[in-house]
Amino acid sequence: MNRFKIVLGKEMEFEKVWRERDTHLEGTKGFKEFHLVKGEKNTEYSLYASHTVWNSREDFINWTKSEAFRLAHKNAGQHKDLYLGAPHFEGFEIVL
Repeated sequence: MNRFKIVLGKEMEFEKVWRERDTHLEGTKGFKEFHLVKGEKNTEYSLYASHTVWNSREDFINWTKSEAFRLAHKNAGQHKDLYLGAPHFEGFEIVL
């Protein structure tokens, strides 16, 4: 997951960027599913997370080193006005 703190009032624009972007995930080895989820809103920002599920940690790491990853993130800097800081990555593995 990547957590994003979004400037208040920019939520619809942020969602539009994600709705219209090509994630380059479909057909990637080990990719299972993607979700953009919205968390709580406070007096400073609205919280979102991009959440992907992979067959294995290795598949995810391979994707982060791939051309598909570079293509999916090539325009990330174009929307800096939507974010309060950089995204925060959190990785989890299924235990039970």
